[in-house]
Formats: sequence, structure tokens, C-alpha cells
Amino acid sequence: MDNEEKKPGEVSQTQGDPNQKIKEPVKKKRHVGFIITFSIVMGLVGILFFFLSDMFGLNYYALAIAWFIYVSFVVFGYTFLIRVRVRSWIKVVSTIGAVAIIGSFVAFGGPTREAKRAYAWNELVYTDEVSLKHGKIRGVVSRDGNTNIYTGIPYAQAPVGELRWKEPKEELNWQGVKDCTYFGPRCIQGGNPVWIDSAQKIVIEQSYIPDFEYVPLERQSEDCLYLNVYSPKGATENLPVLVYIHGGSLLHGSSSGDDYNGEALSKRNIVVVTIAYRLNVFGYFAHPALAEESPNHTTGNYGLLDQIRALEWVRDNIGFFHGDKNNVTIAGESAGSSSVSALCVSPLSNGLFKKAIGESSSIATKIPPHTFRSKQTAMEMGEDIMKEFNCKTIEELRAIPAETLVKTRFENNSMTVDGYALPKTPYEIYQEGGNHEEALLHGCNLQEADPFTIPQWLFSGAGSPNMSNYAQRLRTVFKDQTDALLEAAGQPKNDWEAYRIYNDIISSYWFNYPDYSWGKQAINNGENVYRYIFTKENRYMGAWHSGEIIYAYDNLEPMKAKYPYRYTDKDVALSKTMANYWVNFIKTGDPNGTGLPTWDKDALPCDKVLELGENVSMINDPMKKYFGPLENFENAAKLN
Repeated sequence: MDNEEKKPGEVSQTQGDPNQKIKEPVKKKRHVGFIITFSIVMGLVGILFFFLSDMFGLNYYALAIAWFIYVSFVVFGYTFLIRVRVRSWIKVVSTIGAVAIIGSFVAFGGPTREAKRAYAWNELVYTDEVSLKHGKIRGVVSRDGNTNIYTGIPYAQAPVGELRWKEPKEELNWQGVKDCTYFGPRCIQGGNPVWIDSAQKIVIEQSYIPDFEYVPLERQSEDCLYLNVYSPKGATENLPVLVYIHGGSLLHGSSSGDDYNGEALSKRNIVVVTIAYRLNVFGYFAHPALAEESPNHTTGNYGLLDQIRALEWVRDNIGFFHGDKNNVTIAGESAGSSSVSALCVSPLSNGLFKKAIGESSSIATKIPPHTFRSKQTAMEMGEDIMKEFNCKTIEELRAIPAETLVKTRFENNSMTVDGYALPKTPYEIYQEGGNHEEALLHGCNLQEADPFTIPQWLFSGAGSPNMSNYAQRLRTVFKDQTDALLEAAGQPKNDWEAYRIYNDIISSYWFNYPDYSWGKQAINNGENVYRYIFTKENRYMGAWHSGEIIYAYDNLEPMKAKYPYRYTDKDVALSKTMANYWVNFIKTGDPNGTGLPTWDKDALPCDKVLELGENVSMINDPMKKYFGPLENFENAAKLN
């Protein structure tokens, strides 16, 4: 046995000193070497992928997947390093390397920032020059030759320097021909790290399949008061006009969103305008010193005043695009819809539009649950922001760079009674019959609250609402009205039903009930009102908050061609139906038309809504059962 030939890598098991060290098998050493080498190579590949992603503008999915793959390999390799006996310095170096590489993804990952083109087509065909009130512009013709597109048109002076937190000023004249083939920058706004944005897209937008398309982030600037016009090419008559106000909680968003791109609707013989406006601390900051310096004694509604200025621009200029200034409809979703309900009662917007479309929000209720606050609360937050930046005067705060100011820890995401744009609350003005829209089309989605409540319990560690906790969670919000809400909901049979009841009640409180209240008041004031509920499921946003936009503005079909896993032919058909309703309303104030299921006017007690889903027909409002207790809750509440 002693003379027996040993196999390669085998350690001699001779008799001898029991304290003698036994060497590690060569096989394990090779394994450790392979893991270390492999981790280093994967790290270099990950870093290369990261820089290529940033260089070529690949969107968050690419980075999310690269990060996930690399982290998986690092964890896999490190697990073996822990299990295999190796020197301490190897463990330390491997750990530092893994942390450094992962940190680089989190800290620096993300697409580039650049101006977004009006039309993603290399062979641009320019429009003829258009002479506006303050100068000449040119835009770009759509690829099919049917639409003239003009983007990044200034409608007010840049609200920077001394014009920060002042009423918007009419734009100045310019020389030459302004190139309007790129969208204006987004209003400067806060953002999330790449990994959070990726998680939101995957979880909140239910978008599980990677997308490696070139998607750079848009530029941001405090100089953001620009709008976009989509006009049918060759139009000779004055056409109905739609002015769309984007959502985003009054904190973020832009006028260039693909879901509400105006090209498709413009082909139905209307002119579409999408507008940007000041957001967050730049649009809704309030302070007594600002009210004192204003000739109108206003503060806190600068974003709303921007929207009114944009409507004035439409009045003065839309005729140059063959739009009819006397047939303007305003529309918006989420915070954009809250803005629409405010514009319906502002004395400053009277005569600037005739009809209104509101999707998934309203502040025309007694105690709005969001996007509206008392003047006292607005002023107090203004004082807090002054203290946050150690400023004693408004001049000092105006000197703070926008990139610093936007990082305030206080959320300025609410309008208020300023005595100028809003002399009273929208609810009070509606009660007095002071609203001035002539017709209203509005509604909500079936599962509005899901994209808001899911992150709350997902990241808080509290877990999802279930049979054991849903009632108590509701009780912390609705106090003595909780039992009435639970009675209306019925007894859940399992955790899923408890979860759905919780979310349905929160949806009704945040969205459906304020929307219902808005319509009820408009009916009382003699308007023609049409109300819907969007219920269509798909493999993207479904019936969650904002899921209806891409349908209503007829932008779903090209997205289906691009992402066939998201939508079916039924989705395309519903989109065409909804777009027909919207366009009919924009043209005449009545959404009904040839070949469409009848959409009955809303009438008290507002039990019926038009379902927009697998079926399109009038149904009983599935959320109406919650409105009684919510009205009682609202009557007992106080505006904060």
C-alpha cells in the first residue's frame, strides 16, 4: 500500500504527528480559483454592460436584468468562498469588489438625458413655416404625411430668476424661425435611483418582459413652459381643439407622454395641444411674502396659473393651426384631472374652453383627499421650506439653485384657495353654480388604488391586507364610518377578497367618490354629464390608475405592434371605441355616435355608469355602495 501510486491531487494519509497540517485538495483550490476568476470576469462584463447601457440609452430593464444577473453570480460565488476554506484576504477583497460593483449600478446606472424628438423618424420632413403672435415656427410632418407636429413652443417667459414664483408672463417676440421639432424639457422634478424605477416598472406597471429599446431620459429644467400642437395636415377649416393636461401628482410628469401623444386623435379632424406646467416646489409653493409682492396677492397656485396662461395662448394662436378657439375642450388624468376640475371654476379661465374631460381625479368635493389643501397648511409648509434652506427672505430662496431646491423634503403637490385663481374651494363654487364648463365627460378605473397601496405594504414590511388585518387598517382611516363601509362590502371569504375590499374602499375614497361628487354637482347645475368606469384587464396597467389613457387617446394599436404580449385585438377594438367617444364629445359635447353603444347621460341619483371593458354598456356603478359612508366621513372631516 505504501508503494501504491497516488492519484493526482490525492493527499498522503501517512501515519505521523497528529498536529501535522493536511493540505487542501488541489481540486478545491482549482474550484476557488475558478470562482474568483469567474466573479472578476462577470464584474468586468457587468461594468461594461453598465457603461454601454448608459452610452446607448438603454432603459431601466436592461440595467435591472444586468444587475440581477451579476448579483446572482456574486452571491453564488461568495457562497462558495464562505464554504470553502480560503484565506481571509480573498474573502475581504471579494466582498469589497462585489459591494463596489453593485454600488456603481445603483449610484450611476441609468439612461442618458437628452431632448426628446417630436417624431422618432430619421428622415424628417419639415412643415411650412407658421407665423404666430410672437414669431415664426416650423415643425415636422408625421411619417404617414397626415399630421403636422410642432413641439416645444413657448407659451410664457421662462419662470426663472426673478420670475420664479410669479404669475406667468406672456412670451416675448423672437427673431427668425424657431425650430419646434423637439419637446421642451420637463419641469424639474425629483427622481428615484435606477433600481427603484426598475422595480416600479416591473411591479406597478405589471411589465415583466424586458425592453431594450433606446429610451433616453428627457431633459429637465426650471425653464419648462412649453406646449405641443398636433394639427391635421392640409386642414382648411377651423377644427375642434383638445388641450390635454398631464398627471403626476403635481410633482412630476411631462407633456410628451406616449400614451397621450396627440397624433392619432388629430387624424380624426381635431387639433390636439399638450401642455407642461410648473410642478412641485416650483408650481405649488406658497408663502405670505409672495402673496404680498404679487399684484394679485396670489401664492401657491403657479402651476394652475401656467395652465390658464396656456389656454390664453390657445385663444390667441390656435387659429394659425386651423383650430377653433370657440370650441376648446380641456382634458386631464389624475392630477391633470384635478386641475381640470379647478379650471372649471376659476374665474380666470372663464371663456377659454367649453367642455371638460376628467379621468380619475377631482377636487370638486367637500374635502378632497389629495391635490388640494387649506391656505393655512400651504403657508405653514412654505415657512418650513424657508427654514429647511436657512433662508430669511424670498430673495434668498430664489437664489437657491433649482437642482437643490427640488430636493426639499416637503411635498408641494396641492392647490389652494389663493383668492385669485381660486377665490373659494371648487366645491363651494360648484355649490353656488359658478362653474363654467358646458358639458362634462368623466370617470374612473376599477382598481385605481392598487399601484399606490401595493408599494406601501410591500416596502413597509406590514404585509398585504388580509382577513386578519384589513378591517383594522380601514378603521385607522375611516374611524366611525368603518363599520358602514364593511357592511357595504360584505364579508370576505378569503385573504384575496379581504385584500380587494381594502383596495376598493381606498380607491373609492381617493378617486371614485370625488369623481361622483363632481358629476353630481355638475348635473345639479344643469350640465350634460357622461360618466364611465374602465374595467379592461391586460398584461400591462390593466384597470389600475392611468391604465385607460392609452385607450382613450388611440395610442394602443402601435404599442400592441411593438409589445404584442401586452394587448390583444380586443384591446385595440376597445381603444377605437373609446377614442370615438372622446372625439365625438370634443366635437359636439355628446360622446354618442353611429355604431357606438349608447352612452346615457348621467342623472341623479347617479347609479349608472358606462362600463369600458370586455363589454361596453351601461351598468350599475360597482363602487356606489361605498359613497354613502364616504359622504358621511367627508361631512365630519376638516380640510387640512
